[in-house]
Amino acid sequence: MGDVVDPAFIQDAEHRPKLSITEDDGIPSFDLSPVDDPGSSEYLLLVTRIGKACKEWGFFQVINHGVPAEKRARLDGAARRFFEQSLEEKRKVGRDEKNILGYYDSEHTKNVRDWKEVFDVTAQEPTFAPASHHPDDWEVVQWNNRWPEYPPELREACEEYLLEMEKLARKLLELIAHSLGLLKDRFKGFFEEQMSFLRLNHYPPCPVPHLALGVGRHKDSGALTILAQDDVGGLEVKRKTDGEWVFVRPTPNALIINVGDIIQVWSNERYESVEHRVMLNSERDRYSIPFFYNPSHRVMVEPFPELVNDREPPKYRAYNWGKFVASKKRSNLMKLDVENIQIHHFKVEDHEKKQ
Repeated sequence: MGDVVDPAFIQDAEHRPKLSITEDDGIPSFDLSPVDDPGSSEYLLLVTRIGKACKEWGFFQVINHGVPAEKRARLDGAARRFFEQSLEEKRKVGRDEKNILGYYDSEHTKNVRDWKEVFDVTAQEPTFAPASHHPDDWEVVQWNNRWPEYPPELREACEEYLLEMEKLARKLLELIAHSLGLLKDRFKGFFEEQMSFLRLNHYPPCPVPHLALGVGRHKDSGALTILAQDDVGGLEVKRKTDGEWVFVRPTPNALIINVGDIIQVWSNERYESVEHRVMLNSERDRYSIPFFYNPSHRVMVEPFPELVNDREPPKYRAYNWGKFVASKKRSNLMKLDVENIQIHHFKVEDHEKKQ
């Protein structure tokens, strides 16, 4: 099979014997084992199904994804031991306005209703980012990871898991590229100086869960998110068909995938970034580990020319990813009373399309 999947061949795959898939009333779930056999009908069916999930849900779950269970378990254990420490110890590796990596808790977030604590680790060290959100200032700064003394295994566990996340993210983007009729490596060049990061989340039990949120309703601004959640659950996805919130049932060893705003723009809205949130538990701690796959700060995000034509003109103006991040971080860290920048600010209005 060539680098581009024939759309007619993909459509034909719909009528072949079905790959194992469970939709129930929740997000679709896929077995990723066919990724190692890209010439097979099972691979083509997987491409078709993932494209459909990206279009209709913006979310899906994967099993047999290749991430070793022992590496996930090791990181989960290290994260729990880190969060069990005193607040004083954890804040020794706290983030600030110069370096956004490390620990922070609900007191540092803009939304005081958030009920969580977080530890962020960058995938590429150092990570380069714009020093300012101003469009004419192209000075860059370095973000460096901050590692606590305890637990001593946390750094190695994070670094091992990050390598697995990057491998999986590349495979998923190849599948998504094929589903759009693009070259399988169409996304590859955007991530050479990536701004990807791993987040360790802890949501303590909340006595009044209906008055707070683990994470309020939002869309992810990056390209792709890969989430590992524990057996407590709490993630809810807003279903596109009726606007109802759908609980994502925890599945052992599964990973939850969602496309972010960048994929929405690159695909010219063929695929959509979807709202989701985290609900709290009144009795049990909840832990989760999302990986955010983000491109280089240099990348200009805009609809791919291959997906634009007279009937489907570009729906977004180009924007610089690094400046976009700098603007969001400035708003969050300084708790500015202004609307946080979103991709809808770059939406092409109907009158612009006609010009």
